[in-house]
Amino acid sequence: MAKDVVALGELLIDFTENGTSSQGNPVLEANPGGAPCNVLALLCGLGHDVSFIGKVGKDRFGKQLKEVLTEVGIGTEALMEDEDVHTTLAFVHTYPDGDRDFSFYRNPGADMMLRRDEIPEELIKSAKIFHFGSLSMTSEPVKGATMKALKIAKDAHITISFDPNLREPLWSSLEEAKREIAQGMCFCDILKISDNEILWFTGIDDYDAAVAAILDEFPQIKIVFLTMGREGSVCYQNGRKVTAPPFIQKNTMETTGAGDTFCAGVLHYILEHGLREYTEVEMQEMLEFANAAASIITTRRGALRVMPSREEIEELIKSPK
Repeated sequence: MAKDVVALGELLIDFTENGTSSQGNPVLEANPGGAPCNVLALLCGLGHDVSFIGKVGKDRFGKQLKEVLTEVGIGTEALMEDEDVHTTLAFVHTYPDGDRDFSFYRNPGADMMLRRDEIPEELIKSAKIFHFGSLSMTSEPVKGATMKALKIAKDAHITISFDPNLREPLWSSLEEAKREIAQGMCFCDILKISDNEILWFTGIDDYDAAVAAILDEFPQIKIVFLTMGREGSVCYQNGRKVTAPPFIQKNTMETTGAGDTFCAGVLHYILEHGLREYTEVEMQEMLEFANAAASIITTRRGALRVMPSREEIEELIKSPK
């Protein structure tokens, strides 16, 4: 059966702070998470047929995650279970401005155990878009599995979407991270990257020049989306640039999943209109929809299970600025 999007990568539990106990200790909520599945969750809610390739532990968290994917409508036919390694856990500390700090329990975690021989070739070939991030490139065997999936997608002329989603603690060195993320950029047609990631990757502090440097090195990339948090987002295509302001929320709790939600918003537009040369008006529409979706998710704890509906996104776009 044909799929709109197939994504590969990490599926984990994000422990996020949710108040304090009577003794003054932080209370942690076990939210289902993982960037690729956050992307799929919004796409599924917007009416797209999606599936996930990855691995969880054969433990209660793995069971919870599989149940949540089924609940939100993400295909689990390629979700594996590891008998020996537990589901990956992430502890998220949120700062007063909504930014976050991550601590990972992943040495190893089940998401790292996906093997080359477990990659479902026909599922990837059935997709319109194959989406991935860099967490599945930090170590073997999942790195080899990711490379195999990318080669299958590339050989089958599937559109490839990449969000580096840099998590510094998970890499043995930032030099290795840069090397592997460059590998990912060699394959992708659609690049979504954040402001701090592009500055780190290129060493150039002018965003336009940094994007130009990436497109010079990786000329097969057809479109670049740059997210800048409270400064909004930018779309670059064929020498043109369109900027869209953010939707600022008074009741922002945290930014977990905001970048993933933005990514899903632009992939939704591309699925509906095809990957082609867009007019500046279309680029603006794409960014506005993705910015609105990302803004809504910052008002909710977690991401995967609480994605906004199309109606909520459209209502925010129509609301007085």
